[in-house]
Amino acid sequence: MERKSHIDTFGAVALVLFAVNLGFNQVVIKVSTGGFNPVFLAGLRSLGAVFLLLIWMRLRGVSLSLPRSALMGGLAAGAFFTLEFVCLFLALDLTTVSRASILLYSMPVWLGIAAHLWLPGERLSGARLLGMGLAMGGVALALSDGGVDGANWLGDLLALLAAFCWAGIALCVRITPLSKVPPAQQLMMQLIISAPVLLLLAPLFGPLLRGVEPVHLAGLAYQIVAVASFGFLAWFWLLTVYPAASVASFSFLSPVFAVLLGWLILSEEIGLTVWLALLLVAVGIYLINRKPRAR
Repeated sequence: MERKSHIDTFGAVALVLFAVNLGFNQVVIKVSTGGFNPVFLAGLRSLGAVFLLLIWMRLRGVSLSLPRSALMGGLAAGAFFTLEFVCLFLALDLTTVSRASILLYSMPVWLGIAAHLWLPGERLSGARLLGMGLAMGGVALALSDGGVDGANWLGDLLALLAAFCWAGIALCVRITPLSKVPPAQQLMMQLIISAPVLLLLAPLFGPLLRGVEPVHLAGLAYQIVAVASFGFLAWFWLLTVYPAASVASFSFLSPVFAVLLGWLILSEEIGLTVWLALLLVAVGIYLINRKPRAR
């Protein structure tokens, strides 16, 4: 597909479906940890995605070798990737999907602050500063509301740490030669590093299995196929077709869908404070990623 200058109908539908996919994935992880140790589940997901991505890269003729200049950036991104999913999977095991998702999707705030400090030309405009303020207010509001059933302060902090790690991955891609590497190679590097490390760490967090049932196996398969391999590849492909700022602006939908699906599927209690925190974070993410109007 040729490069587009704006989001068309196909792009809008694809991006909304991708946001639903990510939101539903938070629910799937929560359910799947009922049968698997959370860190073991994350390791199995990375391991399965390695094999699927390897087949896809072979069929497409994408090289597996990473340029030496991008090696350090790849290692750093892989380390952030590993820590992100240790934190996220443990967070979803401890706290509610709605709270974890609101905190995880505060990532653009921390990336924007880091980019402002360390990337030339990434100065914060008035709209982005307003968006950051709103999103940070939403995060603070979510953290302050600890009286909801299923809430857990450790789980909340782990979700926030996962957001920091996610921003770290994006920063590695932007400030190192890893930015010149094809997306499939970037993803493969992160999966290859995370799979063995997560599997080795898993016994530290309790028994590996918790009474696995078919629903847990289906959840694992969904994460491998629909998220960790082809889901991420679809996202990278959309970035090659549509403007990055326009694609990123749809990210505010992911926490919205995650909260709604947690409420509908898991019957999570969502008080007024959570809805308000979600609104602040979603509007903040939109303002941070919105493309400035041409003068």
